Amino acid sequence: MILVVLGAEIGTRIGTHLREREQSQLALQTSTIGHPPIPSQPIIPSATDRDNSNFITTVVAKVGTAVVKVEADRPVSQNPLVEKFLGNLANEDRVEKGTGSGFILSADGKIVTNSHVVDGTDRVKVTLKSGQVLEGKVVGIDRVTDIAVLQVNAQNLPTVKLGDSDRLVQGEWTIAIGNPLGLDNTVTVGIISATGRTSTQVGIPDKRVNFIQTDAAINPGNSGGPLLNASGEVIGINTAIRANAQGLGFAIPILTATRITNQLFATGKVLHPYLGVQMIPLTAELKAGIAKEPSLRSKVTAQRGALVMKVIPHSPAETGGIRPGDVIIKIANRSIDSPNDVQQHVEASKIGRSLKLEVSREGRVRSLEIELGISPTITESAEK
Repeated sequence: MILVVLGAEIGTRIGTHLREREQSQLALQTSTIGHPPIPSQPIIPSATDRDNSNFITTVVAKVGTAVVKVEADRPVSQNPLVEKFLGNLANEDRVEKGTGSGFILSADGKIVTNSHVVDGTDRVKVTLKSGQVLEGKVVGIDRVTDIAVLQVNAQNLPTVKLGDSDRLVQGEWTIAIGNPLGLDNTVTVGIISATGRTSTQVGIPDKRVNFIQTDAAINPGNSGGPLLNASGEVIGINTAIRANAQGLGFAIPILTATRITNQLFATGKVLHPYLGVQMIPLTAELKAGIAKEPSLRSKVTAQRGALVMKVIPHSPAETGGIRPGDVIIKIANRSIDSPNDVQQHVEASKIGRSLKLEVSREGRVRSLEIELGISPTITESAEK
């Protein structure tokens, strides 16, 4: 009973304050990131006087033909009151048209894009740079990472080369190719502004991705297109923009995307490991607030970690003994600083495997082993 009351007290006394603080920090971070300075002497291929070519034109010539336009038609649900009065006429021409980008992974027609580009349909129209239009089948989608894979019936198609998103350096060049605002095969250039941006920082907390941040212009229609390095290798999938981000875009790292696309092509779906908790970071500011509350001071004694606000009923976390008010301080003997650390450990684990945790509970450290389950639905994907 004490722990249940503790969870409620934490939620009512601290939750609202923390959400407001995180929102204000995100707004400040978004407005102050700006554009990191471009190195004064970037190491790039030199331009030639003969044809004005440079590393960007070289990349575009090499990769541009493997970037496609993806168009999806989705039926739109009609308001029941409208249907009542208009009858069958209410359903006529009620189709939502979506446009995005994608790129070709294999010469026999395997294509990757964003799940939100094709969600709600199983057939799409794929247009090559040459103007050739192909019918594409949606092989599988993963809403948790916003990745989808398509198949078109074709051979000898141009393909991209994949890079290593784990070796990105802040400040290195990036090139985005896509179809922003319906303008086919548009090229924009920028740099890597940052790596490891959490889904919460990006503004889409229901995703399980640590994003690449770039200032290469990414607009509606760029979704699903490639983010490239100066060598023309795909390092990410352009996926998210923020209306108030002042030109900042975000991309799914290609190593994350490859892991997901391999599963989608093999089985048509992705099963994500599931723990079943809702958490907030135990920051110095939060600790200071807890210290002022006599009823909480002796309950939350850890100095850092992920504070468990809620345990999902019948989840692996509940079965394994995690309780509201616990602070997750270690997983697999590695220190935990934030909920994102927990998310990454869970996502890197396997369903059915035991995850070793250390939690701080009322001044004592307890060791737990949690057997991870299968993430039940996309609506619960934020509950790690």
